[in-house]
Amino acid sequence: MRPHNFSAGPAGLPEAVLTRAREELLDFRGSGASVMEISHRGPVFMRLAEEIEVRLRRLMQVPDDYAVLFFQGGATLQFSALVWNLLGDRAGGDYLVTGLWSDKAQRIASSLCDARIAATSADAAGAYARVPQPAEFDLDPNAAWLHYCPNETVHGIEFPYVPASGAVPLIADYSSSILSRPIDVSQYGMLYAGAQKNLGPAGITLVIVRRDLIREPASGTPPVLSYLGQAGRESMLNTPPTFAWYLLGLVLEWVEEQGGTDAMAARNDSKSGALYRAIDASNYYSNAVDTDCRSRVNVTFDLADPAETATFVAEAQAARLLALKGHSAVGGLRASLYNAVSQQAVDDLVSFMAEFERTRG
Repeated sequence: MRPHNFSAGPAGLPEAVLTRAREELLDFRGSGASVMEISHRGPVFMRLAEEIEVRLRRLMQVPDDYAVLFFQGGATLQFSALVWNLLGDRAGGDYLVTGLWSDKAQRIASSLCDARIAATSADAAGAYARVPQPAEFDLDPNAAWLHYCPNETVHGIEFPYVPASGAVPLIADYSSSILSRPIDVSQYGMLYAGAQKNLGPAGITLVIVRRDLIREPASGTPPVLSYLGQAGRESMLNTPPTFAWYLLGLVLEWVEEQGGTDAMAARNDSKSGALYRAIDASNYYSNAVDTDCRSRVNVTFDLADPAETATFVAEAQAARLLALKGHSAVGGLRASLYNAVSQQAVDDLVSFMAEFERTRG
C-alpha cells in the first residue's frame, strides 16, 4: 500500500490514474509511441484533446456559450493574463482578499491596472480566519470584474456562498476546489484552476471563460496568453504540455467513474467532517477558522504546544502519513483532502492524532 499523501500541491493523484498511465506509457492507443512522443497536431492527440473537453463539459455542465481553454503554467500566470484579456476600456477590477492567494492575485494585478480591494477579511495583524460578508463589500459597478478565491489553500478558508457581482463579471480562482463539488459555471464570467491539486499534475491550467468576454487582448500581450488566440486554435497556439493534458483527461475519467462531482462532494464532506470532529473534540488540537468558513479540502490545525509541530510531522511521516506540515506563511499543520485522498487516509490520520495526543497528555 502506498503512503497516504496529504500534500497541498502538487498533490497525490488517484492510484488508478497512475497505474493506467504506466500501462499506456510506451504505446498510446496503438500508436507505437508514448503520448509524450506524438505530435499534438496529429489525429491521435487531437482526438484525445477533443474527448477531454467533452468529458470536462459533461462533468462540470459547462454551458455552450463558454470556451474551455488549456494553458501552460500555473494559475499564478492567469493573475496577469486575465488583466491583459479582460480589462478592455475599464480602469481595473475589484478583489475580495481572504488569504494568501487572493492577496497575491490582487498584488500582481495592481501592477497592471487599478486592482481595488473591495473587501478583505484580514485582521489587524494580517491574519485570516473568515470571509467577508456581502454587507462589507465596496463594489465598483464600473469594474471590469470581481475576483475572488473560493478556497484559500494556505489558510484553510472556504467561501460558504458565491459572491453576487451584479452586472460585473465574477472571476474565481478554483485551483484547490475544482471538481471537489458541483459548480454552477453560469454564475461566473470566468473561472480558472491550476491542475496540480484536483485536476492532474503541475504544468497545465484550465480556463473556462464566457465567450462574450473574449476580445482582442491589450497591446503587448504575449500571443500564447491570448484568450482569443487560444480559443481560435484549440489551445494549441504552441506545443502544449501533452503529457499533463493526457493525465488531466485520466483524472476526469476517474472522477466520472466515481460518480461525478456530487459523489466527490459527499466524499469530501465525510473526510473533512471526520477530521474537524477530531480537532474540535480535542484539547490538544485547534482550528482558528470560523466554523462556517472552514475549508473542506484544506484542513489547517495547530497543536497546544507548537514546539511539538516538527515532531508531529516527523512521526506522521514515519507512520506513512505524508506532507502534513503547514505552509511557511502560517506554520502549524495542514491536511489537504483532495479527491484522490481516501476516507481510510483520514481515518488513519485521526487515529494517529489521537495516539500522538495521548502520549503528550
